Amino acid sequence: MIVFGFAEIVTGLTHDFFSLHTAQGAVSTYVGASIGALYSAAGFVVLTMKRRAPILATALLLMVIAGRITMVATGLYPISNLRQAVAIILGTGIAAGFAILIVLQRSSFR
Repeated sequence: MIVFGFAEIVTGLTHDFFSLHTAQGAVSTYVGASIGALYSAAGFVVLTMKRRAPILATALLLMVIAGRITMVATGLYPISNLRQAVAIILGTGIAAGFAILIVLQRSSFR
């Protein structure tokens, strides 16, 4: 999650990641980088293995998912071709998968 978060931050700042694009502009930059920061924060929270970590990490990942959906809805993540759409769906699915995994493994946290 930490690496994916940093990739989101880089994408937010450069508006390009492996030829996938985000909209140019300050709003896209700030929102994209913020989503990446939340994603990385969720990873760091999980690393603590504290009892309340799954709750916080899941909440952060839900914000990441909501942010990604909002960026698509507002056009900040443009769906200009099939490759772009698949990348957005897969990226959001990975975040959702992490959230599900954390919820299922919550008994592992002390």
